[in-house]
Amino acid sequence: MAEAARTFLSIDYGIRRIGLAKSDPSGIIATALETLQVKSDDEAIGKLKRTISEIQPSALVIGYPVNANGTMGEACRKVDAFVLRLEKIFAGPIHKVDEYGTSEEAADVVHAHGMKIGKKKARIDRLAAVIILRRFLDEQQ
Repeated sequence: MAEAARTFLSIDYGIRRIGLAKSDPSGIIATALETLQVKSDDEAIGKLKRTISEIQPSALVIGYPVNANGTMGEACRKVDAFVLRLEKIFAGPIHKVDEYGTSEEAADVVHAHGMKIGKKKARIDRLAAVIILRRFLDEQQ
């Protein structure tokens, strides 16, 4: 019996930029999609609603900004509030994945490819979404 397609949409949530990545239908490969530039959570939800409609993911994966010491601060509360809004536009499961160090890891990848970040912070957000998704997919294996 064939396994059902499991495409995941990964979200690196930020106030101004939201990095997105998705998996292939087998749930093995994570690929950067885009970085949404937003001015509000309302705008973010509207743009994500369109993306979710296009991709039809089986689940969402969102980065959860746990502090280095394992505590959950204001950033986690903001993500929790955003997840409540996502639940109104997406009926499937929403997985929170510890995103500690993903932005630094993404910056290292950019530098390793001989590129500079400069004003291209959107690139970091997309790559961070890929790293968050990769962590999730690895946990599922």
